[in-house]
Amino acid sequence: MSLKKYSMLAIKAGVGLFPKPLREFAKKNPALTSFYSRSLQKSGLFYGFPSKRKLQALYYQTLSLQQTSIDETIKADGRIHSAVSVVIIGQGAEAIKLTLNSLQRQVDLIDRVYTEIQDLQSPWTELSSKLHGVNGSSDPVIQQDDSPLLLINAGDELHPQALACICRQKFDDILYVDSDEKTAAGMLENARLLPDWNPDYQFSAAYIESGVVFSALAKKSLTQISAKTIAGALVQIWMNNRTINISHVALSLLHYPDSKQRRRQQLKEIAEFIKTEQAAATTIADKQINVMQWPVYSQPLVSLIIPTKNAKGLVKDCIESILKKSTYQNYEILLVDNNSDEPESLAYFDELDKHPKIRVLKYPHPFNYSAINNFAVKHAKGEVIGLVNNDIEVITSDWLEYMVGHALREDIGCVGAKLMYGDDRIQHAGVVLGYGGGAGHAHKYFPRYHPGYMNRLIATQNYSAVTAACLLIKKSLFDLVGGLNETDLTVAFNDVDFCLRVRESGVRNLYCAEAELYHHESVSRGLDVSKEKMARFNAELDYLQTNWADVIAHDPAYNPNLTLRRENFSIKDQKEWNSQ
Repeated sequence: MSLKKYSMLAIKAGVGLFPKPLREFAKKNPALTSFYSRSLQKSGLFYGFPSKRKLQALYYQTLSLQQTSIDETIKADGRIHSAVSVVIIGQGAEAIKLTLNSLQRQVDLIDRVYTEIQDLQSPWTELSSKLHGVNGSSDPVIQQDDSPLLLINAGDELHPQALACICRQKFDDILYVDSDEKTAAGMLENARLLPDWNPDYQFSAAYIESGVVFSALAKKSLTQISAKTIAGALVQIWMNNRTINISHVALSLLHYPDSKQRRRQQLKEIAEFIKTEQAAATTIADKQINVMQWPVYSQPLVSLIIPTKNAKGLVKDCIESILKKSTYQNYEILLVDNNSDEPESLAYFDELDKHPKIRVLKYPHPFNYSAINNFAVKHAKGEVIGLVNNDIEVITSDWLEYMVGHALREDIGCVGAKLMYGDDRIQHAGVVLGYGGGAGHAHKYFPRYHPGYMNRLIATQNYSAVTAACLLIKKSLFDLVGGLNETDLTVAFNDVDFCLRVRESGVRNLYCAEAELYHHESVSRGLDVSKEKMARFNAELDYLQTNWADVIAHDPAYNPNLTLRRENFSIKDQKEWNSQ
């Protein structure tokens, strides 16, 4: 074990000796928490997260596997007999030279490469009239031809076979690739292994900012927008035409310099455009994210459904936190009593039933999480349904404003929250299919204030599924898909199955990073350790694997180069690649 690991073990042991009030104070200090979590990550003790050196080795191993695949494909196909247009966006002689040199290396595999250098003030309408050959070609200036068009920022470098790979891809409209950062010493690090097209992640983090390819038909869309950055152009084009197809190739074909400054510029442009959709959008420069609160004009009634058996203490903490901390006031609470038999709990529930915002419903049947919630939804008066576990506790007062705003959007289905254990470690920040062969929670056990991989812990974005421990959805959509599956999924994976059926209806599910709550997970039910419970769990896992095999094989919200063995966004190792 390294000295750094020994040091962090000593620090962790020392922290446990501090008085509890001091530890609680430190937890509430974002700067201290962030410093501590960064130190843990660097030490390699961070939930099995590799050290920077190990991560670098894993990434180079992945690059080697990618290169083998690229070489085999190009060897089989030979030279591409077509032209590619490239627009370099930005200024600076050295930056432009780097990009041009990387383009020059492409001409051995591509017949013609045309380039145009454009600053950030030029209108996109000029792109089709000023492209020039970099390979000494005397071909005429490209007008509306049938060649693809690549947008790249000055200073970015292409993999030597990037254009040859791109030209072999079959895509309808727009294509983007994975990337990394290239150091002054030529090392490739900080791999940016991207998900498939994720509109809300683009809004909040500008995760696609360079290396974007347009088909001949899609090029025309660039003449219809006002954006001056690549990230902003993608947002505007997609917002103008939600049916446009945006594809992703999980190959690291683009190398960035340190791009924090330009990403801030792209984020600000996106935020300004999102404001035209009447959403409040603010760029948080130091975190490199946009925070957006979508409007809640109609202030709809929200029905918050809380199933419970006994557990007076948990229910009291949950309901009082909602009543006392929530600034959004148009809600009702439906407490569903599932065979409670503790006198003190029953007395407390009778008292709650007198509250003007609370109704207590009786569900006198065996425990079936799906059936309980389906039963309660039939009694709900709200336009929006909220599924809430009895061990949830509100942290941020505006949690409902954020979640309701997203739930009311026409193209959004299930909305989940950022949930923490009582010690401020992450319990849920979106669900990834494929973890452990089933599904798991993204960034589980990370500290509350950690940014996560590529800011994915602090950025609102689309996931295939979110947990029903705290989930909002329009009642009309809940009814449309038939609610939760109470026949096959009585306890586990019913929320995942529900979210995937909602997604199939044509909307996107969303993790809302701004809504923060505690989730004292499974305190009331305990762990599934009996033979009967394990058999039920395995049957429900089998149902998920059988019915959603395609999403488990490739979750569009996750990159195929990332590990499925742990929920920490590390890179696959050789054993994991070999086992596929």
